[in-house]
Amino acid sequence: MNKFNDPLKMTISELSENIKVKKISPVEVTKNSLDSISKKDGELNSFINVMADEALKSAKQAEIEILNGNYKGYLHGIPIGVKDLVHIKGVKTTFGSEIYKDFTPGYDAEVITRLHSEGAILIGKLNMHEWAYGPTGDKSFFGPVKNPHNSEKVTGGSSSGSGAAVAASLLYGAIGSDTGGSIRIPSSCCGIVGMKPTFGRISKHGAMSLCPTLDHLGPMTRTVKDNAIMLNALSGFDLKDPYSVQSDVEDFVRDIDTDIKGKKIGIPTSFYFDIIDPEIQKCFELSVENLKKLGARIEYIDIPGMDDLLTAQQVIFATEAFATMEKHLKDMPDRIGEELRSRSIAGMAIQANEYIKMLQIKNDAINQHQELLNKVDVIATPTLCALPTDIDQREFYMNNGIKEHVRVFARLTGPSNTTGFPAISVPAGYSSNGMPIGLQFIGRPFDEKQLYQFAFNLERTVIQQTL
Repeated sequence: MNKFNDPLKMTISELSENIKVKKISPVEVTKNSLDSISKKDGELNSFINVMADEALKSAKQAEIEILNGNYKGYLHGIPIGVKDLVHIKGVKTTFGSEIYKDFTPGYDAEVITRLHSEGAILIGKLNMHEWAYGPTGDKSFFGPVKNPHNSEKVTGGSSSGSGAAVAASLLYGAIGSDTGGSIRIPSSCCGIVGMKPTFGRISKHGAMSLCPTLDHLGPMTRTVKDNAIMLNALSGFDLKDPYSVQSDVEDFVRDIDTDIKGKKIGIPTSFYFDIIDPEIQKCFELSVENLKKLGARIEYIDIPGMDDLLTAQQVIFATEAFATMEKHLKDMPDRIGEELRSRSIAGMAIQANEYIKMLQIKNDAINQHQELLNKVDVIATPTLCALPTDIDQREFYMNNGIKEHVRVFARLTGPSNTTGFPAISVPAGYSSNGMPIGLQFIGRPFDEKQLYQFAFNLERTVIQQTL
């Protein structure tokens, strides 16, 4: 079916133009989304809570506003999903866990306030890896989320429901969270676009926290332009978030189609390719060739100390996650999944001096990456070094050895959580078994606009390849 006969196949930018000129009604769009969720999500399990009544009420209100000439912008009347760790007043927020299965917050998170102000339709709360502590997305109190490209495969985590719902066109965009790659991993596995913005760019007020110094919120969409539209809505300083950073107000959509001729892409010479599936490496190399054809200049760069930086991310993650979960681990361990319980208890053994040492590595890495990104415009890497594996599979054979998901899936994404630099995953192609492969661009702090330009240019080459 032509996408212009099926609103669910439209992008946010396409649909918003039709809503703006009153060719399509927000009520019609919302009903289509709810109907698609009803028909398809029994297999995918991407939603924990479908907010049907609330969504239809909001859609009717949006329709009245638009008919009266009060059009608020790109997201007005557009169904958006929210990872189930973001508070919506009066709506259960579960964290994918048994402990919080009946928790109902009394206030909206800042990102929800911003979506409301843009006229977005909140369609529901999305499934996630329990406590946002897992890169596979298949361990939730509410059951595993299944990959729309192959229901036997993982979506990646922890923003598993967000990745699956966007990829399956059940809605138009979603909010995810990213502590070690939890936006970018499912974006790569599901074949969508996921942005982990600069630390402090989006307020985390009202989002349940796992690791305060590593957690980020960010948008997940089917296209690069749609992602920029969502970041426009979500960005901004917030006094209620102690980690929020003041920055210039930007329009990430404007000039997104700027060419990259003469711009420099840094390709790391080690670490990112030390452990990698050959099909992912081949796809990455093809993408680099396509970027060169668009005029980009490739420079091979050395980034020393990356193994130490990855260790720092893992130690900081484990320490802060244990601190977050300590009371629950003591009071109700039987209500925490076995895998999560085992991982979180490991943080108890980390000494204060080791944590401080990791913070020093983090600070050194921030300075080092800043120096590198003064010499190149962006750094390009694969998003993942392994393809999506089977649900519940915890070990797999790759590069002449047995690998563990927990040590491999977040290997290439975790470092930029530690530095706090922005990073985006963009679809780059498919494996021989039809699973999506993502490419990651890493940029300077608060330079998401340039990341979007590189991502938009890459997206165009991938679309042309598949026509």
